[in-house]
Amino acid sequence: MSDMSDAGFTGGRPAAPGDLSAGSAPPVAHSVSNNASTNARQPLGVVIDVAGSGSTIALDLKRLEECMGDADPSISISGQVGSQIKIRVGNSWLLASVRTQRQHAQSDGGNRIIAQVDFLGEGEEERLTGKIYGFRRGVTRYPVPGSYIYPSTSADLRQIYASDGRANITVGTVFPTRDIRAGLYIDALLGKHFALLGSTGTGKSTAASLILHRICELSPEGHVVMIDPHGEYMQAFGSIGQLLDVSNLQMPYWLMNFEEHCEVFLTASGVDRQVDADILAKCLLAARQRNRLSEQIGKITVDSPIPYLLSDLTNILQNEMGKLEKGTNSVPYMRIKTKVEEIKGDPRYQFMFSGMLVGDTMAEFLAKVFRLPSNGKPISIIDVSGVPSEITSTVVAVLSRLVFDYAIWARDEETRPVLLVCEEAHRYVPNEKNSDGSSVGRILSRIAKEGRKYGVSLGLITQRPSDLAEGVLSQCGTIIAMRLNNERDQAFVKAAMPEGARGFLDSLPALRNRECIICGEGVTIPVRASFDNLDEAKRPASADPSFADLWRESGGEEDSVIRTVQRWRAQGR
Repeated sequence: MSDMSDAGFTGGRPAAPGDLSAGSAPPVAHSVSNNASTNARQPLGVVIDVAGSGSTIALDLKRLEECMGDADPSISISGQVGSQIKIRVGNSWLLASVRTQRQHAQSDGGNRIIAQVDFLGEGEEERLTGKIYGFRRGVTRYPVPGSYIYPSTSADLRQIYASDGRANITVGTVFPTRDIRAGLYIDALLGKHFALLGSTGTGKSTAASLILHRICELSPEGHVVMIDPHGEYMQAFGSIGQLLDVSNLQMPYWLMNFEEHCEVFLTASGVDRQVDADILAKCLLAARQRNRLSEQIGKITVDSPIPYLLSDLTNILQNEMGKLEKGTNSVPYMRIKTKVEEIKGDPRYQFMFSGMLVGDTMAEFLAKVFRLPSNGKPISIIDVSGVPSEITSTVVAVLSRLVFDYAIWARDEETRPVLLVCEEAHRYVPNEKNSDGSSVGRILSRIAKEGRKYGVSLGLITQRPSDLAEGVLSQCGTIIAMRLNNERDQAFVKAAMPEGARGFLDSLPALRNRECIICGEGVTIPVRASFDNLDEAKRPASADPSFADLWRESGGEEDSVIRTVQRWRAQGR
């Protein structure tokens, strides 16, 4: 094994690109086994200067061309943008990722390439086999200018990306290798939240199904709640999931807190809305107090999840409206009472505001939604595509808040972590520019900031990360980024990632379908990976229709239109 003295350094002169002259005799990298290719043992270039998180290096163009023909796919792309290279530092190896390249202006014949690299981590060298072991993120020993650059082999990457023994799932293969598995550490992935990002059509929904299926296979007694705004995941989890939609959700209206009641029952704005809110708070508390549970509990608040009758609420509004000492005229009372009766009589709202939901079914509802116990179905898919658009955000807010509140009030019990997955997250946690002040954004932001303290994990899926609320994406410890075409989205994701991952993220617009960059707590170091194929039965119903094929077929259109009109008029499926 050679040490740094073998490199023939004299004095303190910084290395220059010209130091890689044809006549120089750089040391052989003995860390590669004897049967490895010659390309793996010969250096690619030298370090020119070193900074805290990266370095500038000079690469020999002829050596890069020689490596391109190597049978090892990792060696064949060494030195290219997005590839990994390694640098000898004492008895260990420092791994780095190539971020940029440019031709050196003063090189003879244009054979010198200047590149910027980001440091990823370091590992020790096993003396007998030359393999890298004990790889860890971060840098403790830096190279010096003049240190030689070597290609990273598939054998190196196999050691680097090998599991360290923690519970994990495998989701694909590491680029550019064919057989090195890309894994995610479950506790780190879920314990510090994650985000799955990608433009429409990149395979984002299928990737989400793949990850959730692998989690459920590893943890069959898990507790996963997925908000599905388009009804596409029902198909993917039919065998292992509890499928809930407007036909069987049966979510009691009295589970809403006061803020959520205001979103549903109040229609006024400005000063009038505050007047209406004061009236609703007084009447709602009175309606809750009529339940026998309130007598058993004692003091309750307007937010207490105590069942009440909608007819009690309207009767109390009517009585308050008739009092002479009321502080306003009768218009606010009539406004609220009319809205309550309107919703009560609308068949579209029966999944939530039915008179059959007045019983105390809170424990049964939470057990059904949170999978407590899972009974072989660790995930519940909640299809909100049939929910009236006026209250979709409120329904999602109630479900999200119930997850968080349950975790808070269950702290004295054995911990049962819950994963809340929110598809189309930018609709529910919008940035300040697009925010409408709804409660769902506030509760999801709170879960992102505080959820891990209580065993609540958050998974955000979106194609527009730049539309997410400021700070929410930065709370996600792991980011799985598929191809992003929009420059604002790319910049937003890069800003949320650590410095060492920036080189990987530069390739976001160049990713193919089903490829992704995984950065953060869920992986040892940033990795570019290709997702596994998923069985047809486990894929979501998100495939794009084939215009070319479907527009060649005909037949049955009349009956289809009639059935569609019937469902349309009935406001149900």
